[in-house]
Amino acid sequence: MTFYDWIAGVVLWANLPVPVYWLVLHTRVEFWRRRLRAAYAVAVIAGWGSSSVFFWWFGRRVLQAAAVSPGRKFAGVALVLVDVWVLFNVERQLGTHHLIGHAELTGGGQIKMDGYYARVRHPRYAAMILSTLGACLIAAGPLLWALAAVWVGVVLLMIRVEERELVARFGPAYAEYRRRVPALLPRPR
Repeated sequence: MTFYDWIAGVVLWANLPVPVYWLVLHTRVEFWRRRLRAAYAVAVIAGWGSSSVFFWWFGRRVLQAAAVSPGRKFAGVALVLVDVWVLFNVERQLGTHHLIGHAELTGGGQIKMDGYYARVRHPRYAAMILSTLGACLIAAGPLLWALAAVWVGVVLLMIRVEERELVARFGPAYAEYRRRVPALLPRPR
């Protein structure tokens, strides 16, 4: 495996489990609110456990950076760096507790409507999609491109499930925010 295969592999190992993690939490949020520690354990094992097994078995078959042009690798690394930048800034804005679902599992929190959240409702997911695309540009063979396409579909499903929970938790305030602010792609100013 090349250095670029490792970059792509780490990005994909980090990103691919995220919708599984959130689907575990959001589809049974009332159940998990009474079992906080178990919620995190089950979601992490379901998400990153499955990702680890996938890359253990298929990593060398799906990561093919040696066959990718330098221009594609450069574009891919640039998209990965955008995600790192957004993650850093969102974490600074919200805090780690929010990023791991503490507000969802405690039923608290507030709607964030400034910073990135003034432009899109889900900046982390938008940036993760970009870095997954970047990882595919860096090292993906056809199988990984297909997997990434399915993954984007699961992310979009996860967003719908998450938004139902947010509307239930915050009511009309979130419904109004959802009406005003796009989910993933900012509107031109």
